[in-house]
Amino acid sequence: QVRLVESGVGRVQVGGSLRLTCPASGRSFRFYSTGWFLQATGKECEFVAAIDWRSGTAYYASFTKGRFTISRDNAETVYLLMNDLEPKDTAVYSCAAGQQPTTLGDDYSYWGQGTRVTVSS
Repeated sequence: QVRLVESGVGRVQVGGSLRLTCPASGRSFRFYSTGWFLQATGKECEFVAAIDWRSGTAYYASFTKGRFTISRDNAETVYLLMNDLEPKDTAVYSCAAGQQPTTLGDDYSYWGQGTRVTVSS
């Protein structure tokens, strides 16, 4: 069993930066790849980034345009650093753990509760 709990300051101004943190518990977490997804109000869940637990290779959605960085710390905490934030980045962000670092939410077995990020002008 893997438990994920996201955290991070929820409100930031346009052009600002924010780091989301997702510490995990469960002894098998180090063998799971992890991803971040977002869901804006009234829209579908959308892939943001993922990292492979074996190689550390990171994958990003095109809209991040080099602004976001996913990383893992000692294989127990996942981070999402977001720079140059825009109002369209406003959403609930969730971390997830799965066997492969895919872009599909259905491929992830464990999810955090989500944390809201608001980018204001």
